[in-house]
Amino acid sequence: MVFGGHYRIIDFTLSNCADSGITRVGVLTQYRPRSLNAHIAIGRPWDLDRQGGGVTLLQPYLGRESSDWYRGTADAVYQNLYFIEESRADQVLILAGDHVYKMNYDKLIAFHREREADVTVAVHGMTPEDARRFGNVVLDENDRVVSFHEKPRAPVSSLGSMGIYVFNKDILIEQLLSDAQHIESSHDFGRDIVPGLMEEMRVFGYRFEGYWRDVGTIEAYYDANMDLLEDLPELNLYDQETPILTNATGLPPAKVGRHAYVSRSLASAGCIINGHVEHSILSPGVYVEEGAVVRDAIVFNGTYIQSGAIVERSILDKEVQIGNNCHVGFGDDFRPNEERPDIVNCGISIIGKRVKLPPFLRVGRNCVVGPGVVVTAAEDNYLPSGTTLRAPHREGIFNV
Repeated sequence: MVFGGHYRIIDFTLSNCADSGITRVGVLTQYRPRSLNAHIAIGRPWDLDRQGGGVTLLQPYLGRESSDWYRGTADAVYQNLYFIEESRADQVLILAGDHVYKMNYDKLIAFHREREADVTVAVHGMTPEDARRFGNVVLDENDRVVSFHEKPRAPVSSLGSMGIYVFNKDILIEQLLSDAQHIESSHDFGRDIVPGLMEEMRVFGYRFEGYWRDVGTIEAYYDANMDLLEDLPELNLYDQETPILTNATGLPPAKVGRHAYVSRSLASAGCIINGHVEHSILSPGVYVEEGAVVRDAIVFNGTYIQSGAIVERSILDKEVQIGNNCHVGFGDDFRPNEERPDIVNCGISIIGKRVKLPPFLRVGRNCVVGPGVVVTAAEDNYLPSGTTLRAPHREGIFNV
């Protein structure tokens, strides 16, 4: 997933590893990993292209049964246990790939060793609303974990698990082998592994005070991107002591035309802006024609926005074409998406990869247009708020 126009979300975890001197990294991928694998490649941007270490891409073995897919975070590590067993390390660091943050893992590992812990859980302060989405953690005066409940309805603490764990290697292997035998287990670190260790093991919580966002929901992803547009963003991408590294493309600098207006925005390499861009993030190669308006939006690589079009409070995937005088994010009707009201409900419309929207079409709020859809006509040139359009085989034409 693109972040901040220029980066992929996985760049943050890999860059933290590079900044912390971690040189043996396994990346566990599952759903449609081709793009991610191509981005990471041999790990050169993060200095992970080395013999006897470096980055290894670990995908599930696909046999004839659907159960061959990873069934949970713990199962994903269990299926690649050989990678851990072959390592001579004493501790294993388990990280998530959908978090945006800068963290020195050296301090986390030093804390783990100083406390003679068997397991250490990184924790972060959260609002009561956010605490329901994560593992809720209670620590005693010595930072030892005394309670851990995954996604509770009524959190009892303001501390949430970041999904980052340090295990002693022998403890991790023992627990994964045991969990794999439990049929009723969901094979998840937060639900199954960690909560069962507190009575018998030394489990501690490491308090992380810096910027951290889990971008696992549309609203969280959108808000984290918008955080970058603050005058002094808490997440500093310009700090050269802890740079976020990426597999960058060799595009020319962004070009701003003489009649363009650009305010509080990030424009990546290869962008050509002749229109109005305000409080938005543009990925490489975005073209905004004169007379077009992009406001409060996230626009992915190679998207073309024609003259007179308006895009606001929306996320546009790669290579989208917005016809002239089309309006995405139209009106004051904020009804949730009819198909996915649980995750598309905050007024953000999502336009999928290579979608083509015709001239003069108005797309409401909380709409989802799936990848490859070509909309040729619409009643009253209006796609109502909360609508979902999906092509049956990634390519399709809709007359709505």
